[in-house]
Amino acid sequence: MIGFEDFKKVDIRTAKVLEVKDHPNADKLLILKIEVGGEVKQVVAGIKGQYAKEDLLDKDIVVINNLEPAVIRGEESEAMALVAQDEGIMSLVVPDKKIKSGSLVK
Repeated sequence: MIGFEDFKKVDIRTAKVLEVKDHPNADKLLILKIEVGGEVKQVVAGIKGQYAKEDLLDKDIVVINNLEPAVIRGEESEAMALVAQDEGIMSLVVPDKKIKSGSLVK
């Protein structure tokens, strides 16, 4: 378990998907360009096959915004898209109302 003070360190924000492309070195990964409150970031997400690229464009999603960047199969990922998963089904965590990009999730 983590304490509440540790949880408060996690910066969870809404983001808008600006661009989607296939990862050049992986079958199950997509590269998303997202906008989080005016800042553009790249996210590598293991959701290929769960979503059509065109369905992700302009979609509002929820991300962990302050995760340390990581290189995933040669591509930098600067945030993490939140996904619920159950028995092979993956579902992006999304706001249920239109909300400004970069909004804090608590």
